[in-house]
Amino acid sequence: MTEPSVEQLLRHAAPKVLSALVRRHGYFDLAEDCVQEALFAASVQWATDGVPDDPEGWLVRVANRRLIDQRRSEQARRHRELRVAELEPADQLVVTGADTRPDSGRDDTLALLFLCCHPDLPPASGIALTLRAVGGLTTAQIARAFLVPEATMAQRISRAKQRIRGAGLTFTMPPPDQIEDRLRAVLRVLYLIFNEGYTASVGTDLQRIELADEAVRLTRQVYALRPDHGEVTGLLALMLLTDARRAARGGPDGELIPLAQQDRSRWNGAYIREGTALIESALDNAPIGPYQIQAAIAAVHDEAKKAEDTDWPQIVELYKLLNRISPSPVVTLNYAVAVAMAQSALAGLEVLESLEDDSRIRDHHRYHAVRGHLLDMAGDRCGAVKCYRKAAQATTSVPEQRYLDAEIARLTRETADCDGSPRAAG
Repeated sequence: MTEPSVEQLLRHAAPKVLSALVRRHGYFDLAEDCVQEALFAASVQWATDGVPDDPEGWLVRVANRRLIDQRRSEQARRHRELRVAELEPADQLVVTGADTRPDSGRDDTLALLFLCCHPDLPPASGIALTLRAVGGLTTAQIARAFLVPEATMAQRISRAKQRIRGAGLTFTMPPPDQIEDRLRAVLRVLYLIFNEGYTASVGTDLQRIELADEAVRLTRQVYALRPDHGEVTGLLALMLLTDARRAARGGPDGELIPLAQQDRSRWNGAYIREGTALIESALDNAPIGPYQIQAAIAAVHDEAKKAEDTDWPQIVELYKLLNRISPSPVVTLNYAVAVAMAQSALAGLEVLESLEDDSRIRDHHRYHAVRGHLLDMAGDRCGAVKCYRKAAQATTSVPEQRYLDAEIARLTRETADCDGSPRAAG
């Protein structure tokens, strides 16, 4: 097993460091700025001096010093203003909620997660802020997940920080009777963090394994709090049943291997068994919800020994149910694929027609990629190539772009280009 890179260490440590600072000082926005400064300092210094024995402790110390320095500087400025106005001397530095004890490996990430999902925050803003603070996602990545412009998402995050500061929200785990009020937002955040880890939306990596692992870890903690909650159980099952395929998703050079072509002997049997048991329990004992349905779909895929054994008619029915209780353009996109596999490519393309005028998805690379796949299935190679080219131009993931380029090359190798000119063999 290879040692994690400095970048991976920093990604993994950032939420824990931020949690420690917010717990100690209570200044969320200032703490986030100081953590970013510490991360930058680490990326420079560790590259030269090597990674310290306790990376998280190093980051906490550096970020903590910077926060205290900034607070002292701010209080000194106020002190000077008070003296000029001949008011009483400024008090000594007082840090709200300070806890200066050594962390000793303490992990407050779950408390940070629940803070950012406080019911006093607008749900969209709170979720966006949590993805930044807990998931380490960039504003652009979060915007893509929500299918909104980056500027819109930046405003949501800014508003959430202002609300935390203005409302004086405390950094503590909510009491048991208040957890329910935050669960929906918490589960949404964990779902999006996992998705970004399982399929990185930007960059050269197919997956961000540390992000997916963190989402699973935190979801297990939430499940420990509420094992009786159907959607908590469903989300954990969904993550396990999906992440079970991790080892088979990428080739030796990091290339994307689609589900139908994966070596299923490499799937994680323990995750599949655990996830299957969880979803069966949830469906038997709790009101049905969208995470449970998605977990059931994942279970149907995982129980097929070969791709051709997949029970696509059952998946179609599950997507119909999902679309009734939690409609979205992404659900419709997946439903179209299921219909194509269960019935015909033309039937799947008919489903896609409903998305042609949907501004949330029509310019997204996944829409063009799915349309290209279904056109390929229908025998329209020229149409498939056009869609794959649009998808390749729109995606910000290098592995996805390479996969799409390979599909374009495959389709054009033995046929004419869309303009009718012949293509050389080979």
